[in-house]
Amino acid sequence: MAKIAVFGANGTVGTRIVDEALDRGHHVTAVVRDPSKYARSAPDLTVVTGDVLDPSSVASVAEGQDVVVSAVGGGDGKGHLAVIGPSAEALVEGLRMAGDAAPRLIAVGGAGSLRTPLGGLVWDAEGVPEDLLRTMHAHGDALDFYRTVDDVKWTNFSPSTSFAPGERTGTYRTALDDLVVDENGNSDISTEDYAVALIDEIENPRHIGERFTAGY
Repeated sequence: MAKIAVFGANGTVGTRIVDEALDRGHHVTAVVRDPSKYARSAPDLTVVTGDVLDPSSVASVAEGQDVVVSAVGGGDGKGHLAVIGPSAEALVEGLRMAGDAAPRLIAVGGAGSLRTPLGGLVWDAEGVPEDLLRTMHAHGDALDFYRTVDDVKWTNFSPSTSFAPGERTGTYRTALDDLVVDENGNSDISTEDYAVALIDEIENPRHIGERFTAGY
């Protein structure tokens, strides 16, 4: 079983990733700002203090891990703009400190830069709220940065356009840079099934050094 460190473990996405990993028997290190406020407990769960914006903190957390997951920077609040890009740079810098022993990185990305069936990008659609649009572009910039990195094993995982807590079905479809849509043109996935797909990628790596997405 893998040793997985999760930054943002107490967020909407992070909690699902932690739960899915623990349910499959992996050892999880939940990385949060205040461990006293983290309510989850399990035999294979360790809770530590960490700062995803501090490369030294990233390096410390990453020691002995197989995979580092970044589940920070979601939502559409302005505060996330101060995290998305800087965290990508700090994560890579921190993992570089470990050299050849560095664990793999999987970062939760955004859907904005995915191609739609009509050929445009999601963030080009009319009516996207301004705050959400800024968050989408921040994720896009972070992805552009990851694509310049060739000395850290990274994966960027974009969700569908509709992405919220719901049912865990255990089924999904994947693509690379194209939005996954159903026969009615809808693009959605629950945070629970997103976590399933992410842990599947950890257990059976198929997207090292690239972005992928998942949906129904």
